[in-house]
Amino acid sequence: MTSKTVEGVLFPGIGVRVERVSDSSGTLVVEAVSAGRPGRCPDCEKQARRMHSSYQRSVDDWPLGSRRVVVRLRVRRYFCDRKRCSRKTFVERVPGLTKRHRRSSVNLTGWLRSIAVELGGRPAARLCRQLRLTAGRTRLLRLLTAPPVHGRAPRVLGVDEFAFRKGCTYGTVLFDVEAGRVVDVLPDRTSETFAAWLDDHPGAEIICRDRATAYTKAVKEAAPNAREVADRWHLLQNLSAAVEKTCHQHRNCPRKQAEHETEPTVPEPVPMILPAPELPRTQMIERTRHRFEDIHRLVDKGWTISAIARRLNLDRKTVRRFRDTDLDELPASARDCRPNGVLEPFKAYLNVRFTETQGQVGGTHLFLEIRERGYRGSRQVVRKHLAALRAGTAEPVRAVILCPRKITSWIMRPRETLTESQDARLLQVRLACPDITRACDLARAFADLVRHRRGYLLLEWIRQAEQDAPKPMQGFAGFLRQDLDAVTAGLTLSWSSGVVEGHVNRVKTLKRAMYGRASFELLRTRILTQP
Repeated sequence: MTSKTVEGVLFPGIGVRVERVSDSSGTLVVEAVSAGRPGRCPDCEKQARRMHSSYQRSVDDWPLGSRRVVVRLRVRRYFCDRKRCSRKTFVERVPGLTKRHRRSSVNLTGWLRSIAVELGGRPAARLCRQLRLTAGRTRLLRLLTAPPVHGRAPRVLGVDEFAFRKGCTYGTVLFDVEAGRVVDVLPDRTSETFAAWLDDHPGAEIICRDRATAYTKAVKEAAPNAREVADRWHLLQNLSAAVEKTCHQHRNCPRKQAEHETEPTVPEPVPMILPAPELPRTQMIERTRHRFEDIHRLVDKGWTISAIARRLNLDRKTVRRFRDTDLDELPASARDCRPNGVLEPFKAYLNVRFTETQGQVGGTHLFLEIRERGYRGSRQVVRKHLAALRAGTAEPVRAVILCPRKITSWIMRPRETLTESQDARLLQVRLACPDITRACDLARAFADLVRHRRGYLLLEWIRQAEQDAPKPMQGFAGFLRQDLDAVTAGLTLSWSSGVVEGHVNRVKTLKRAMYGRASFELLRTRILTQP
């Protein structure tokens, strides 16, 4: 291989002359000499005329096959002849090959920087070892520099939060919605920080945001002429939460109707002649009973929910549930979460068979019978239920009731996407509770406003919800009235925070990969440098 061929392969278009190529322990050593024109002084830009001396420097280049490439380059030092220049001598730079204070070539530095942007520190260093590249995590991270932020904000600005640690600390990400790229990252989500950024970067005409009040306050202070657009996805999410809360408050209505109504096509089970049922003296039942008595004793004394929660070291939702629920229903809700809940659909059949045979049929025989009918549980669960029947401690079979989240999912979905069975079961729930029916009608009407951008009908919808809707829906309507302009814009304009949410997911991926072992500045740099 001639030197001319080596120069064309390793240094295309670069002013160097290859003198020798040798192989040393799997490393390709290329000895070269700078052959370009005399360089210019980096301070005064005057081209040099006199050479001071020369020296050899080692530069890593990208590998050739599986071999590491080291370039031992002899460069020249020149005098600066301009008297007013403070620099007396300087070293020439080879364009396309070397940079000041760099131990790798320009091309290899670009490779390393791209690897560091995608992987960070330690993962990038592990990949470099596999690629025969000499670069530690510290060297890779030093290659990352955050790009400068433009002095003016984009015309359509998107803002959203992300969690450094969920429930504790949060940051803010700013986006150019039209260009689909990240603009800047802020270390917190306070209104003061966002308002200061808007003051330093004017120019935003439309600001897409979620329902966070801190961002609303900052926009009103720093960019009062900008038009705020509430995100449609967050509006539907808030609506879904209000519907689910309504279904949870009236969760007993479908149960009561199911217990008083029987299907005409399903025969009634044979009544059981058993001793009076009583709750078993298990540890869970005793703990529930004692907790119920403690909470109601404090309630009778006039204690608030928060005070009871602090006194008994319980969550406020737990205290409220024990206060508003009868004692006989609390063990049932706990029992539904136990593994034998898989037996619930087959208990009516087991009770009938137990009564018909007067308890003479064994558990194995009944287990085989219900397994043919679709039972997928264990045999021991069946035996325990039969033992409870014989002891008189078995609880009556309760009607199957849908959970509030399932009902909410059917309400929030377009009706044409529901199956016939789901539509029929939702109709039964609507017939059982007028409040759920009203919440369903309002939710579907609001979803229609969102999907068809009918923002001009929003105020009428709010009036109807405030008149006769359940309390959770009235609270949602009141929240919309407080943010009426932004919500109306969200239901009218085409802008939304959809692209913002997509970038937030990418930010979360980067954060989980490296945050906690690195600084906020490094996280910000990686977010801004990734395309």
